[in-house]
Amino acid sequence: MEDKIESKPLVEEKKVVVPGEVLATGIEFLPGKGAHKENGEVRSKILGLVKFKNHLVSVIPLAGVYIPVPNDRIIGEVKDVQITSWFVDINSPYMGFLSLSEGVEEFVDLSKKDITEYFDVGDVIYAKIQKVTKKKDVQLTMKDSMCRKLHDGNIIRINPAKVPRVIGKSGSMIEMIKNKTGSHIIVGQNGLVWLNGGKESLATKAILTIENESHKEGLTDRIAEMLDKELKGDNNE
Repeated sequence: MEDKIESKPLVEEKKVVVPGEVLATGIEFLPGKGAHKENGEVRSKILGLVKFKNHLVSVIPLAGVYIPVPNDRIIGEVKDVQITSWFVDINSPYMGFLSLSEGVEEFVDLSKKDITEYFDVGDVIYAKIQKVTKKKDVQLTMKDSMCRKLHDGNIIRINPAKVPRVIGKSGSMIEMIKNKTGSHIIVGQNGLVWLNGGKESLATKAILTIENESHKEGLTDRIAEMLDKELKGDNNE
């Protein structure tokens, strides 16, 4: 029966779909994560974003997924270098695009210079989202006083929805963690956190504790007590 059904996608990639919605039909399409097949139809099992990879149809759950917003400052990793641009993984279903004109202030003579001198595959950057088109093309810029390439350090991932709690009111929570641990910390609004120097492991523990206990009251005081206790223990060793 299934081989008589025309094989075709019924939704566009990156479209938000609901449980039970038909995503594709026919024998050629197979269900991936978040999808199942029934009577020749690939249907969504969850609320999420559709992703096609060859003939595999998956649905990425919306919970915990970063949806880009203009003016957000994010942390990303360069994944591909083109002649005049870079593609950046921004911890989202959508890839970030950084053009040469938005990535570099100076004029670049492409006949004499390779743009990998500025950013190369694997480089981690702190960038700003300049624009998000209707088709969900995410355009980045480095033309912001805080934007830069991040050298060394480590990256941890948290739920993007918990970022405001980690930062705290007027930056109070993250500043406290920086001051007590001596770590350089940058929190991307896309749920990636960069840490470098100081007591990185303790800073990481504090941030992950905030993520896990973000719903509890008096969190700032408890994190301060935890840090002080750990630091006192280190000093007594």
